[in-house]
Amino acid sequence: MKSVAVYSGTFDPVTNGHLDIIERAAKMFDELHVVVFHHPDKACLFTVDERIQMIQSITQHLNNVVIDSSEELVADYLKKIDAHYIVRGLRNVQDFIYEQQMAYTNSFLDANIETVFLLSDKDHLIVSSSSVKEIAQYHHSVKGLVPEIVEKALIKKMGEK
Repeated sequence: MKSVAVYSGTFDPVTNGHLDIIERAAKMFDELHVVVFHHPDKACLFTVDERIQMIQSITQHLNNVVIDSSEELVADYLKKIDAHYIVRGLRNVQDFIYEQQMAYTNSFLDANIETVFLLSDKDHLIVSSSSVKEIAQYHHSVKGLVPEIVEKALIKKMGEK
């Protein structure tokens, strides 16, 4: 049986921390779906299509990664693609507390769902999409925090604001 996992998030924008988790999870599973989820209550800088394009660009070297988007619950998405694993990255204790609650919620919705936690690489512990956007908003360099294509997109987007 093929192992299929989902790594979901808003990825606004995708960071080097996200890419690290994607690359490591892609080695663990036969197929990894990286899914940009819509959060109607979250104001995003990039459109869903822009985020998908950036993720596609930085993961083109990974043959078993599928990029998608969804507006449904992650548990429903997993059922739709016949997946049983959710991949989540953890930077700190606060991430763990939040992700533990989400893991229990997902297993309540479907007892066949397992959440796999990957610890962030020490080089990415301070990287979050929110901090990257704030740094870029004040026209400071985000080099090393995000892939080059994302850095260029942030510079362009912040110039438009």
